[in-house]
Amino acid sequence: HTRAVSGGKGITMSEIIRVENLSYIYNPGMPDATTALDNISFSVEEGDFVGIIGSTGSGKSTLISHFNGLNRPTSGRVLVDGKDLWEQGADLRSFRFLVGLVMQYPEYQLFDETVRSDIAFGPRNMGMTPEETEAAVEEAARFTGLDRSLLDKSPFDLSGGQKRRAALAGVIAMHPGVLVLDEPAAGLDPGGRREILGRIREFCDSSGTTVIIVSHSMEDMAMYCDCVTVMSDGHIAFSGTPAQVFSRSEELFSLGLDVPQITRLAAALERRGIDIGRDIYTVKFAFGRICEYIDGLNGGSKDEY
Repeated sequence: HTRAVSGGKGITMSEIIRVENLSYIYNPGMPDATTALDNISFSVEEGDFVGIIGSTGSGKSTLISHFNGLNRPTSGRVLVDGKDLWEQGADLRSFRFLVGLVMQYPEYQLFDETVRSDIAFGPRNMGMTPEETEAAVEEAARFTGLDRSLLDKSPFDLSGGQKRRAALAGVIAMHPGVLVLDEPAAGLDPGGRREILGRIREFCDSSGTTVIIVSHSMEDMAMYCDCVTVMSDGHIAFSGTPAQVFSRSEELFSLGLDVPQITRLAAALERRGIDIGRDIYTVKFAFGRICEYIDGLNGGSKDEY
């Protein structure tokens, strides 16, 4: 991957996560043994916002649980910042500070008496001073949109959306190099989804933190991700930019997945003789293509739309 920088130059991004021939079997050696991951290899570039999609049981959650050592590979290895999590002498605790994991329904990660002390738990365990911890708590709360008036309340008195912000703040306060999220906006209304995911995208852009997110929402993946990886039956089916992935709508349908509604609309227009491309994945992108199409019909006029 390369990223554009000022002056039109590009910089080659370094790998922050590399997965090599990773397999994972639940209950190995037992009659109900299940292969969740089967010889997976791929990498994630530092600073990327990566989406992982796949139908239920495809292995998404099992895969991301390997990134900070919650699961140990049955075979293969996972390298984080060039180091094997499970090699002899590896400091698994330090990896868990480097890779922050926000689980599905992250409100279940809340446990302390107050929101403030819950967010402070990670920084304290990292060895931050009380002053550094308090600054990290305030910064994380502000970044996630958690009002200061809520910090001294019990986390169990918060609304669902506020609990999501509190759990996310608890991970962000540790300043992880990689932020891994499993369906962080599940169950929220559209406005809540946009706010949570928008703040995560903003955090990625402003801090340089790598973000890996699992979601069933194709609209979310299209709107926020730099690249998307598609999983099926414990394998990686294919990956690419949102435009590349969602242009393969028939393959996605065959894997039990959907595409963004605007991609469906582009396909429907194509069937009616209006070809604006199959790589449409956001409304803004579609608007530009439709303007270009109309411009072509008008012989290249530059009318405003």
